[in-house]
Amino acid sequence: MSASAKTAIHKPAADKRHQSSTWLKRWEPENEVFWKETGSRLAWRTLTITTANLTMAFMVWFLVSALVVRLPAIGFQLTTGQLFWLAAMPGLAGGTLRLVHMFFTPMFGTRHVVSLSTLSLLLPAVGWFFAVQDPTTPYWALLTLAFLAGLGGGNFSSFMPSTSLFFPKRLQGTALAIQAGIGNFGVSIVQFVTPWIIGFALVGSTALVGEPQTMVKGGVESEVWLQNATAVYIPMIAALGIAAWFMLKSVPVTANFREQLDIFGSKHTWSMTSLYIMTFGAFSGLAATFPLLIRTSYGHFDGAPDPLTYAFLGPLVGSLIRVLAGPVTDRLGGAIVTHVAGIGMVACALLVTLFTTPTSLDQFPYFVAAMLGLFAFAGIGNASTFKQMPMIFPPRQAGGVIGFTAAIGAYGPFALGMLFGAAIGAFGNPNAVFYGLAVFFAFNVALNWWMYARKGAATPC
Repeated sequence: MSASAKTAIHKPAADKRHQSSTWLKRWEPENEVFWKETGSRLAWRTLTITTANLTMAFMVWFLVSALVVRLPAIGFQLTTGQLFWLAAMPGLAGGTLRLVHMFFTPMFGTRHVVSLSTLSLLLPAVGWFFAVQDPTTPYWALLTLAFLAGLGGGNFSSFMPSTSLFFPKRLQGTALAIQAGIGNFGVSIVQFVTPWIIGFALVGSTALVGEPQTMVKGGVESEVWLQNATAVYIPMIAALGIAAWFMLKSVPVTANFREQLDIFGSKHTWSMTSLYIMTFGAFSGLAATFPLLIRTSYGHFDGAPDPLTYAFLGPLVGSLIRVLAGPVTDRLGGAIVTHVAGIGMVACALLVTLFTTPTSLDQFPYFVAAMLGLFAFAGIGNASTFKQMPMIFPPRQAGGVIGFTAAIGAYGPFALGMLFGAAIGAFGNPNAVFYGLAVFFAFNVALNWWMYARKGAATPC
């Protein structure tokens, strides 16, 4: 480890920043006495608060995926390609903003980063509240608001490194899986709540929530309040941001921008990035595109399923199993669990292709089952890769690698949105993408086995 890295990890907390109420004066999670007397209580409280904020961030990040399938039905004149671009744009923004967020926690501390980044989510929430009420809203404005929704995606790469600093290594698999898994529930929440919450006026006064829109589906007209999909979260965002400001502290593990660049000299940074693209990149990308995949593959049948009735199940399964897999990785090790998850993802990606060009709705349950299998194995891999990183790197570097890999993985919604849109435009179905994913997953299974899982691996984890 470089001298700068050692300095960054053990830098004393005596400078002026650490005299403030923001920074803890002492933090030794590996010290059993300190952990039992002081550390455990504060770490779990911090995890609770930051996880609630992260869940809201995911809800905002994936809000667009729940809205785009409704926009044509209320009068927005958008092509299939434009809809996929809107669904993909938060992924582009989320990945890009995570590349910035990965440096924030060692520079500004948990308290400032969590509270202020949560409050920034008010921008897309308020913007979409007004945009969906006007079908003449220009496409460029919708794209801009979709990009701003990516603010929620960016938060992950500062929240998760923060959590890795609060817990001893023996508990980091569990803690990171809980935070990321529950945070991922935000995807399911927004996709599950949206169809219900838009069906009625939140309050009696249209001056507060706006007029309803007329939705035409299958030739049947009904009234909806699509703006409710964002209005309900606005007060929650404000409350969570304020709570984080008053209740959080920051760990005195600091580094400037230049010092944090040392992670890019390690081959493990790049191998773990590839593994996390396989797991979270697939999870996030499929979560964002699942509603549109249902619509494009099965929407032409009479009595076609409502995409949002089923789409929330994918992220729900992936998120739940990520939480449950955390303690398993603490017991078995991350590498072997990642290996099993990767093999499962290869099999499910190939299985999905059997049901993407259906001849009847009878095939729809099998399509959903294959997709849920893919989400489940991705969720397991999400937990296990985050166990591997703290075992490979020292604390501050582990936080940086977690932030960087999360940033690259967050491009999943953008990449898969673009790829699915192109494949469907060229071939009429998404199979080319699933075949490509299967090949990529197989490569990562081999990579993980060689570097971390095989007997005699140089860096078992």
